[in-house]
Amino acid sequence: MSIAQSSLDDLYPQSCPFCSIAQAFPFQSIPSSSNPLLSHPELPKEVLLSCIPDEGSIEPEKIDPACWIILNSENVLAFLDILPMTKGHLLVATRAHRQKLQDVGSQESMDIGFWLPLLSLAVMRTLGITDYNIVQNNGARAAQVVPHVHFHIIPRPETMPEVKNKSWTMFGRGTREDLDEEEAGVLAAKIRGELRKLLNNKFDDLEIKAKL
Repeated sequence: MSIAQSSLDDLYPQSCPFCSIAQAFPFQSIPSSSNPLLSHPELPKEVLLSCIPDEGSIEPEKIDPACWIILNSENVLAFLDILPMTKGHLLVATRAHRQKLQDVGSQESMDIGFWLPLLSLAVMRTLGITDYNIVQNNGARAAQVVPHVHFHIIPRPETMPEVKNKSWTMFGRGTREDLDEEEAGVLAAKIRGELRKLLNNKFDDLEIKAKL
């Protein structure tokens, strides 16, 4: 095995499904984002918007099972959970393979901190609700099924008749069903649209504050 292949396997272990997603949807680098000292709020708006895939560039079936990407940034990926607890259940993962939270680097942490609130709000606005869980598990005994750092954004609608007798207070309880592919495509497009709006609004607010 070549040194390059060995390095690639360290970054994206072939046995990890989230690494397979990262490889299937590589980050498209942009010259404007090449300065490692720039944090997300300092990056040009067009650079950040480019991390949200255009509808025409989405190919969910390029990987099996299909994957509906919401965010495709340098260090962070977001995609619909294929076994959602509720409609809009989103996974936010590091691009590189990081097994537990303590393995995540400082820049990756900053990027997660930037995107996670925006993604959460984008999902809630898409669904027209306000309540949700953010869940992050570390290790098998903590219910981490895929050993790759990821956060669950789990919407909590007011009424869910089919699970009304189940507890909503603990992660993992409730009915999980396969993601409907046709519905997933429509839902993913709406979430991406809301995410673009949030980014545009964020930069508009920064411009207004700069003028004050």
